[in-house]
Amino acid sequence: MRMLKTTFLLTLLTLLLVLGGQAMAGRQGLTFGLILAVVMNGGAYFFSDKIALASSGARPVTREQAPRLYAVMERLAAKGRLPMPKLYVIPQAAPNAFATGRNPSHASVAATEGLLELMSDDELEGVIAHELSHVRNYDILTTSIAATLAGAITWIAQMGRWAMIFGGWGGRDEDNRGGGGLGALFMLILAPIAAMLIQLGISRQREYAADAAGAKLVGHPYGLISALEKLGAYNNRIPMNVSPSNSSLYIVKPLSPGQIFTGMFSTHPPLSDRIAALRQMTIAR
Repeated sequence: MRMLKTTFLLTLLTLLLVLGGQAMAGRQGLTFGLILAVVMNGGAYFFSDKIALASSGARPVTREQAPRLYAVMERLAAKGRLPMPKLYVIPQAAPNAFATGRNPSHASVAATEGLLELMSDDELEGVIAHELSHVRNYDILTTSIAATLAGAITWIAQMGRWAMIFGGWGGRDEDNRGGGGLGALFMLILAPIAAMLIQLGISRQREYAADAAGAKLVGHPYGLISALEKLGAYNNRIPMNVSPSNSSLYIVKPLSPGQIFTGMFSTHPPLSDRIAALRQMTIAR
């Protein structure tokens, strides 16, 4: 069901890009929007993992440096019939983790030093199972595409605003150029907001799905429930130096320095809702 919701939202986001580009800049805007989306998606497909790892300060670790992390990852990867991801450790005190990579064969999982120090074996297993589920379900690729489409819509809207300011729209040829009118003005204002909300909806759906799949991979939800409770408590007290573009990757949205509020504009569902959904799960042995 969550996969169907995600597919629907991605389709809606693509239609918004196409219709928004046409309304704001006519056929040329539609064509340019599609080309922009393809180029940006290609960049996200091949380079988003390298960017995320580099910007987080993650460093690769060997089995000797992180034996506990390797043991848990190897056991769960074998259980899920997945290739062994590359493992990284992030030098941050706040407990957290993320997975990245365009497919299971090119996946990486990064955990903070705080996560490895503070989590029990069951809690660490729950966190790693969650991240492996993102890999297994191609969630990193899905959310990267959603973010790219939303970014393309916002970019086109920005260009449309500049065109209106400098008289790029209007006149007798506005039908061919997509010029002006209430429809274009409506899209300029609402399309970027709608795109952002759809993108956030996709991200939240994938978090719920990874929680459920991770619990099924382990065989019970209790380790992940305990981990989420602990992650929420520590991440509300210990800020992380994380770029806003990468914060959506983490299992729990990091508290960044200067952050004031979260809510409807968060990439993650409320922790209380995620924990409640896990408590309601029934996993057949």
